[in-house]
Amino acid sequence: MTSAYRLIRPLLMTLPPETAHRMTLKALQTGLVRGSADEDPILAVHLWGQTFANPVGLAAGFDKNAQAPRPLLRMGFGFVEIGSVTPRPQAGNPRPRVFRLPRHGAIINRLGFNNDGLAAAAERLRQVRSAPDPARPIGANVGCNKDSPDSAADYRLGIATLAPLVDYVVVNVSSPNTPGLRLLQQRAALEELLGVAIDARSSSGATPPLLLKIAPDLGEEDLEDIVTVALNAGIDGLIVSNTTVARPPGLPPRLAQETGGLSGRPLMGPSTAMLRSVARLTGGRMPLIGVGGVASGRDAYAKIRAGASLVQLYTALVYGGPPLIGAIKRELANLVRADGFASVMDAVGADV
Repeated sequence: MTSAYRLIRPLLMTLPPETAHRMTLKALQTGLVRGSADEDPILAVHLWGQTFANPVGLAAGFDKNAQAPRPLLRMGFGFVEIGSVTPRPQAGNPRPRVFRLPRHGAIINRLGFNNDGLAAAAERLRQVRSAPDPARPIGANVGCNKDSPDSAADYRLGIATLAPLVDYVVVNVSSPNTPGLRLLQQRAALEELLGVAIDARSSSGATPPLLLKIAPDLGEEDLEDIVTVALNAGIDGLIVSNTTVARPPGLPPRLAQETGGLSGRPLMGPSTAMLRSVARLTGGRMPLIGVGGVASGRDAYAKIRAGASLVQLYTALVYGGPPLIGAIKRELANLVRADGFASVMDAVGADV
């Protein structure tokens, strides 16, 4: 797989980002892209009554429409999150809307929740659930349609529909590419939304963990409010964090002026600092998933030591391809052992 990807990668990088992405999904669906699912027992994570063979997951955004969760899991991810899914199909924002910054290991996107809609995702997940191969956790990330008159109703429908089909559900209020979405992180709006989300899960007849995904562009007071609301609501975890609207120094000026969320290596420092703050605020009362800039085992380990029980990546996969997954897991296992931990779970929050 490593040598094959080295041959294919230059071709993929010459294609428009969304074209390369579509080709990759097709290759996954046909079984042309495979990885190694061999696991080191030291990386096993037991959380929410589930077992994750390793803590390295694929973030939402790569498989928006649940087209290839099983092939992605066979590549070696410990878990995969599909979505974001909205009730009605949505084309997203006008193109071009994805921009590579390869020297910085980064991407800017303003996709805008482009997806096939809830019915299509639910049908694919039903088929996944009927597959005979061994299961690893699959999560679903839900959002609202851009032109929805009632965003809370959109989340209610998404959660009620997908909760019986997945191993966890994520309420996404963190994308910068849907107008008004991040306003749902404000205290009063979030209290109402999480109440709706919990009711929707109850009405589904299923009880998968319910998580909230937040943005990195939050002040300390906003962060305290979110943690307080999340703990009071009784949800099961937080994902820290989505893409940033900030533009750190050194980015190419032509691309830095593009609107949208920045992901990848420049986000590693700020998102990990925010994760550490959330870990302090939650005081171990709520599991956290760390995402933002993970491109190596050392990055994953930094997130774990900052309080994350699980980590996710996406942008690094664009540049590193399938071989990156095994490399991250090997380096992470070596770091855990070097620090004398018997399990990666023992390292969670070591720096907090």
